[in-house]
Amino acid sequence: MLDIQNISKTFAKGTVNEKTALSGLSLHLNDGDFVTVIGSNGAGKSTLLNAIAGTWPLDSGKIILDGIDITALPEYKRAKYIGRVFQDPMMSTAPNMQLEENLALALRRGKKRGLKWGVTNEDRDLFRQRLKSFGLGLEDRLQEKVGLFSGGQRQAITLIMATLQRPRLLLLDEHTAALDPATAKKVLTLSDQLVQQEHLTTLMITHNMRDAINHGNRLIMMNAGKIVLDISGQEKQSITKQELLDRFAAAAGEQVESDQVLLSR
Repeated sequence: MLDIQNISKTFAKGTVNEKTALSGLSLHLNDGDFVTVIGSNGAGKSTLLNAIAGTWPLDSGKIILDGIDITALPEYKRAKYIGRVFQDPMMSTAPNMQLEENLALALRRGKKRGLKWGVTNEDRDLFRQRLKSFGLGLEDRLQEKVGLFSGGQRQAITLIMATLQRPRLLLLDEHTAALDPATAKKVLTLSDQLVQQEHLTTLMITHNMRDAINHGNRLIMMNAGKIVLDISGQEKQSITKQELLDRFAAAAGEQVESDQVLLSR
């Protein structure tokens, strides 16, 4: 589903602030893979997601999504194929619009729009069905403005918006980092539910080692713009936090004493 071929990206090239964010990185995801991405600050995690989404052009390499070369496509054209949830719950919704209006915009992503009613009764039935499956009571609040909802509720809404038009790839960019632990756990459960039900190919960045281990079928760890660890299957299911730290230290050639060092903000 996703084939990343030897991609590189350097910022502020030729200046004293030059920073290599991605260095010849290659990654292959099969259809339905749910991959968690972990690494210290500056490892290149967010740059990887931004490169896939088309936020900025690559210096070199290719990105193939479901057989389509999207390397040269601008961000707005890639949005037809990619769903994304950001860290900030406020980024992906329009707070002064009703919940049903936000969902209607997401439903029409990548489609041509004409002069007709923005939200149909058929749309509302679909929205209520999707919202009800989350068990948050939002299906009865379609006419309320999204700005009235909590951060966790807005992330749940954003998850639905990102998947109403089934994306070929779902990007979760530390989407629980700004939430309290209880709400983050709920949103992660909802994420798992959506990924499994819709069989979505997914990349999820997280700073939480336990979440990286417990979610998804595959885990990759990045350091200095490269993938230094890639585990899946039984190996991923049985690995502990300490073993993960030890593997990272060996792969990165560094001494890592705690997950606080590895996952410092």
